[in-house]
Amino acid sequence: MKNFEQLSRRGFVRTVSVGIGALTLGSLWPFKAAAQPSKKLGIALVGLGGYSGGQLAPALQQTQHCYLAGLVTGTPAKATEWGEKYKIPGKNIYNYQNFDSIKDNPDIDIVYVVLPVSMHKEFTIRAANAGKHVICEKPMALNVADCREMIDACKKADRLLSIGYRLHFDPYHQEVMRLGQKQIFGALTSFEAANGFKWGNNPDAWRLKKALSGGGGLMDMGVYTIQAARYTTGQEPIAVTARQEKTRPDLFKEVDETVFFELEFPGGLKAQCKSSYNNNWSSLKATAQRGGFELNPGFPYNGIQGKSSNGAISYPRMNQQAAQMDDFAQCVIQGKATRVPGQEGLKDMKVVEAIYRSLANSGRRELV
Repeated sequence: MKNFEQLSRRGFVRTVSVGIGALTLGSLWPFKAAAQPSKKLGIALVGLGGYSGGQLAPALQQTQHCYLAGLVTGTPAKATEWGEKYKIPGKNIYNYQNFDSIKDNPDIDIVYVVLPVSMHKEFTIRAANAGKHVICEKPMALNVADCREMIDACKKADRLLSIGYRLHFDPYHQEVMRLGQKQIFGALTSFEAANGFKWGNNPDAWRLKKALSGGGGLMDMGVYTIQAARYTTGQEPIAVTARQEKTRPDLFKEVDETVFFELEFPGGLKAQCKSSYNNNWSSLKATAQRGGFELNPGFPYNGIQGKSSNGAISYPRMNQQAAQMDDFAQCVIQGKATRVPGQEGLKDMKVVEAIYRSLANSGRRELV
């Protein structure tokens, strides 16, 4: 792998149609569409950890409008292994130091940043400056300020920026958007969402290091419940209150374990949400004036189950990640807005920061 050499960075530890109720998109600046609309666009995965290996790379074997064209990793062994497995030519394999030379590679149209959160800003900006469109995994960044820098950099470079919110492309969640935003059962009177899993015993994972992750279960799992509350109501929360529990302080020394938070929306609805690294939670439930709906489990890659006052909610099995990446490729090809732009990640981080302020102030109500 002549591009790889020995310049590795080991500094960090580890379709369906557009939903009727899709969230309001951020403003899209004009940009040049792909020159060859008929070709598949090449995607380079930046960071070859568990999500890239377990979900994104396999999904790219099922996509119709894009394909796995490049790799970026700080581990030479992974470069060799992945290159052989997916038949990626050496000229399309990069490390973190020579990444900027990706600008000269016409095989790669899109860069998907799948790194620890602390590295999202750097590689999103570097990718945009290299002339590549960007998908950045969630949570978007460590803080609101970083989100703004990323959005501004992509706008300046005339490149599209999307956040890896796979559930916007899942038919169950698109139906939740429709039912809630269109008030099919009347105005919502209550909303609950929970997401989490029981962490194992690995104390060295990057997600447990605040400098790398920005936080714990809230940043990782809680973003899903914040998203769900926002796209079910079609509104933005105006205030939050929060409290937390920590039953394993030896493991969760730097980050939150379990957080309970309430989101206040215009009109008075209060969404009850929770996130955890110590509970296997995955559900969404909404009650309205004339009925309601729920998903349970609500947030997995597959196996979502749903029901409403009209009966079961059921859709054929699909690949969320393939649908997500295909949709973004079509946005690039057609020169149109992505339904999950950088502004979506920014809005979530505003809520996250308000929750952390509430936790730091003994559950005080904080404006978003």
